[in-house]
Amino acid sequence: MSYTVKALQKTGPQEPYQIAEIERRDPREDDVVINIKAAGICHSDIHTIRNEWGEAHFPLTVGHEIAGVVEAVGSKVTKFKVGDRVGVGCLVNSCGECEQCRNNQEQDCLNGNVGTYNSEDVDGTITQGGYAQKVTVNERFVLNIPEGIDFDVAAPLLCAGITTYSPLARWKVGKGQKVAVLGLGGLGHMGVQIAAAMGAEVTVLSRSLKKEEAARKLGAARTLATTEEGFFEEHRGEFDLILNTISAPIDLDSYLGLLKPHGIMSVVGLPPEELGIHLGRLIMGGKVLTGNNIGGIKETQEMLDFCAEHGIGAVIEKISVDQVDEYYDRVVDGDVQFRAVIDTATFEK
Repeated sequence: MSYTVKALQKTGPQEPYQIAEIERRDPREDDVVINIKAAGICHSDIHTIRNEWGEAHFPLTVGHEIAGVVEAVGSKVTKFKVGDRVGVGCLVNSCGECEQCRNNQEQDCLNGNVGTYNSEDVDGTITQGGYAQKVTVNERFVLNIPEGIDFDVAAPLLCAGITTYSPLARWKVGKGQKVAVLGLGGLGHMGVQIAAAMGAEVTVLSRSLKKEEAARKLGAARTLATTEEGFFEEHRGEFDLILNTISAPIDLDSYLGLLKPHGIMSVVGLPPEELGIHLGRLIMGGKVLTGNNIGGIKETQEMLDFCAEHGIGAVIEKISVDQVDEYYDRVVDGDVQFRAVIDTATFEK
């Protein structure tokens, strides 16, 4: 059995979004039905639906930054009740049995997890994302959104928040450390806030100083322009950790030179091109080059609680359903400060 909801849907990578009726499954015994209040736009949505990461399953609704209210629960749901404030991120299922799932690392499920959209669900259907009025999700993949965080600023935390919190927590960022955030966009602006709340001295690395004031308001101690003459030599060996949020080609060798001995660069931005490095940059000084892909459900809840405790939310531009195509181009052009979020109430308008 199923029910229908309004959703934004594309029928092909070059087609405009249109409002369509899509089917959601009625809740099974362990499912939660969520009335979506806000849905963030992630660059991954754009890559996926424009076929930049391979052939997508069309017609398709994307969106994995979902915030809303529980509308119904299955007969065996114990974690949630009607009226709870909840969120859903990049995953809606995993095997629950492999080593990684048992270690609360569902994003690395050895048997293949189920993405919130464009993924084959357990019943063989293709998952449809959060640019919609409602969604049905297994309770294991639903998060509590604490009081004090509005739905619109909470939605991006379900991807951008956990993507930046996870590596900062993994490498135990704290007081006395110098952290550089490379790029001040949707991911970077969350990384600045979280690293600063953890007690680090945060520096934003950007091509220019045009976002200097915005970075300061987010908690950065300073902003440096990487295009200035002699920049890499002047700041050589300065940082304990660099959070690299850039999704475009960069000279990794030069940026690795900014790390102290035993320093860490954690990469969360995914450029489509391959980037070469000289291994001597890692060997000399015993540096670490690593990546991070979101986080597990337990850690995502920890991130939400951390953000609530420290008053952290995404800085957003709130948009209506008929503005999404326009904002896709603006996101790609870096013309959004810092995350676009769809007000799903505008489906009714």
